[in-house]
Amino acid sequence: MAAHPPIVVYPPSPTGGRRVRVDGEILGLAHGLADVAEFLRRAGLEGIDETDVARSLVIDWRGGGPDEWAAPT
Repeated sequence: MAAHPPIVVYPPSPTGGRRVRVDGEILGLAHGLADVAEFLRRAGLEGIDETDVARSLVIDWRGGGPDEWAAPT
């Protein structure tokens, strides 16, 4: 089984979006699952889509899971 680099999606920011980090590098600010999937494809995880992102057990979702995109009020 191939090892995956550490993938972290940080809590929603007060201004919207969640930072995405792969293997220690911040890839960008995601505003939904499609953005996370695109960042992961660019990082070399080919063939990943929004459903894969939502179901992945290797993504460390901090401050809420794949359904949480708004900052807490």
